[in-house]
Amino acid sequence: MASAARIAGLVRRMPVLILAVVVLAVGVAGAFHAPAMAQEQQYRGWSLRDLLFPRRSERIEPPLNIQKAKPKPRKPRVPRAPAEPQMPIAEKVPDARTVLVVGDFMASGLAEGLDTAFAENTGIRIVARSNGSSGFVRDDFYNWPEQIKTLIETEKPAAVVVMLGSNDRQQMKVGDVREQPRSENWTKEYERRTDALGKAIADAKVPFLWVGMPAFRVPKMTSDMLAFNDIYHQVAESHGGEFVDVWDGFVDENGAFVTSGPDMNGQPVRLRADDGINVSKAGKRKLAFYTEKPLMKILGLAAPGSVAPATAPAGAPVEAPGPAAAPIVIDRTAPMLLSDPALDGGSELLGAAPPAKANSDLPGEKLVVEGKAPEASPGRADDFSWPPRTQPAAAAAPGTTTAINP
Repeated sequence: MASAARIAGLVRRMPVLILAVVVLAVGVAGAFHAPAMAQEQQYRGWSLRDLLFPRRSERIEPPLNIQKAKPKPRKPRVPRAPAEPQMPIAEKVPDARTVLVVGDFMASGLAEGLDTAFAENTGIRIVARSNGSSGFVRDDFYNWPEQIKTLIETEKPAAVVVMLGSNDRQQMKVGDVREQPRSENWTKEYERRTDALGKAIADAKVPFLWVGMPAFRVPKMTSDMLAFNDIYHQVAESHGGEFVDVWDGFVDENGAFVTSGPDMNGQPVRLRADDGINVSKAGKRKLAFYTEKPLMKILGLAAPGSVAPATAPAGAPVEAPGPAAAPIVIDRTAPMLLSDPALDGGSELLGAAPPAKANSDLPGEKLVVEGKAPEASPGRADDFSWPPRTQPAAAAAPGTTTAINP
């Protein structure tokens, strides 16, 4: 009977045990599947079945914490300098004098700078006849001593400007042998060819300028240009031309190549291109700046903007020069010096003669002993007389102007 009673008690408590097991299962399932349920509940409702028996497809693992790639910081954008306004070139008069610019690609840039320099001058025309790949080494490609004769006959220039040599750092065929740059035979032949160009221009009776090469970024190229400039300088002077040295305008204070530097007005600008060879617009203008002064001397101009002087027609009356302006006479008051020998009545400094006996009537004795200063000269800074005394005017030539400078 006792065992039957225990069995009956267990049967009565069975629902309570089942309910406890169910609650425990629900808690465990909720702990493991809360993230998945939270995501699912965003889309649909849930029921007791979802808590007790979640589907396999609903057991979604939480996504891994994937770090997103951070965007690279943008470099600050450097504003470009405003483009320089293109200077309009004035229309040239029919009888404008021609300046012929010949050479390689550097000469082409120089011609652009000269165009800007003489843009407002209607009496000067810049004509560029350059060949960018030419030089003295490859005379089979372009022979400048021969071509310059034809160019001068065609253009009839008033002056010739030469800038040539930046392509010449290469082998040169001398006879049947290819000589290395700046070897002994190479240099002799190079000097002969440059001399031939200078002689051809001189034979045409045209004044000319030979503009030297600037420095370049490659050190070996820079040293070669220095050697070339010595040859150009010698050839120009030997044939009556003038050598224009532009080297200092494209190097720093130590003589090293610079990409940026002062322009013709002293403002910092970019002078060279990224390749370290070509020149920028400001660099072209700077090349022309070095060339302007000797070129104006040849053309008889006073400034780049001046109009070329015209020749007076035959029989025209010649104006007599005006009378020279009268000289300006300036009367200056001599300053008072404490070391003046005349203050003590002498004409020499102390020690030049034996000391004289003191005289109480001398200005120096009165100043030291009695404290009386000598009378000031009229118009001097220490003249405090009132009304002010006037200094006697010196006799001046008629038509002259007298200025008083205290």
